[in-house]
Amino acid sequence: MYLKKMGRPTASQTASQTASRIGINTARTAVALASLALACGLTACTRDYTLAYLYVTTSKASPGVINQYSVDYQSGAIVQFGTPVAAGVNPVASVAAPNATAIYVVNQGDSTVQEFAVGTDGTLTSKNTYKTTGNTPTAIAIDSTGKFLFVTCTYQGTNTSGAGALSVFPIGSDNSLGSATNIDIGNNPVGVAVANFNPTVYVVDQEPATTPQVLAFAENTTSGALTPVSGTTATAGFPAGVQPSAIAEDPTGRFVYVTDRAANQLIGYIVTTGGGLQAMVNGPFATGLYPVAILTDPRGKYVYVANYNARSISAYTLNTGTGTPSAVAGAAVLTDPNPVAIALDPALGIYLYTANNLASTITGEQLNASTGVLTAITNSPFPASGNPTSVVIVGNGSHPTQSLLQ
Repeated sequence: MYLKKMGRPTASQTASQTASRIGINTARTAVALASLALACGLTACTRDYTLAYLYVTTSKASPGVINQYSVDYQSGAIVQFGTPVAAGVNPVASVAAPNATAIYVVNQGDSTVQEFAVGTDGTLTSKNTYKTTGNTPTAIAIDSTGKFLFVTCTYQGTNTSGAGALSVFPIGSDNSLGSATNIDIGNNPVGVAVANFNPTVYVVDQEPATTPQVLAFAENTTSGALTPVSGTTATAGFPAGVQPSAIAEDPTGRFVYVTDRAANQLIGYIVTTGGGLQAMVNGPFATGLYPVAILTDPRGKYVYVANYNARSISAYTLNTGTGTPSAVAGAAVLTDPNPVAIALDPALGIYLYTANNLASTITGEQLNASTGVLTAITNSPFPASGNPTSVVIVGNGSHPTQSLLQ
């Protein structure tokens, strides 16, 4: 009855109404497209899917080279670009400037530090090369302000035996390095770390003749001068297992972690007033075979260790109150043979990479920020030229840097 009373629309009425609706929708679409065109004119209407740039030093060639990769924002997959960049003789370690505009590479064979500018497209350009104050450098670190660079050297001066040295370089506003000052330290220093919120420099000293140790120095953030913390000297610090191999600290500066490659263990320390170290009472903690590299994630929740002989990465969750690491169940993952270095992207803080020396590859893993578990990135491992020795990542300028403790 309702339809009969109201009457059905005729075919001509239906066509007219449809045309009217089409006209309205076309007008709306035109307005939307005009708005989009205006927005594109203001923003260039592009989206940069390069999250960061990853650089891997390799030592098979003489001199060594640096492979360059872009990191995909959505997957963490890396793609090599450009041609490998020449480094010095046997590059063994690298670090990025906090402003992401430069990286520094330690060349062990010619006892130098090489400065590279990072271009807007991620391409590296060699700028300057600097001599270290000691011989046969081993490790490098930079303070959070980007004002000072620290390089450990196996031997003092031009010696090829005896005690080690620490070179302290001031960093200019253009990323160039000033004249280095020298500190004579213990035997065979192999690692260095700088506290973010507690201006202290820690050096891993294997000291094969006596007791392996961690040396601790209070940093003058204005001059870069280092002073041994209370109760220590430049050659006598805190016990560090059997054969310490690498060092890292949590982003709050409250805890320090050292790998021991001979005992297959992770040693945890609580940082005391003044920068001293107190071993965690429930440590050390088991690792895989022959741990040689370590990092803490920027949230202060996890520690990851690269195990050279086990061909694996061990994952630990941290008790934020005590710093105690606990192995994450099911989180240990295999890499290609012999990982020697480990790095995490500074933008999202979820893509982790190891440089695998004998396999000449890079393993990529994605970190679950809620659990710490790692899962393989698609197409991992990725190829690298012969014998990778270190890996460093800088964020792409169009992406934010991971905030601490998020």
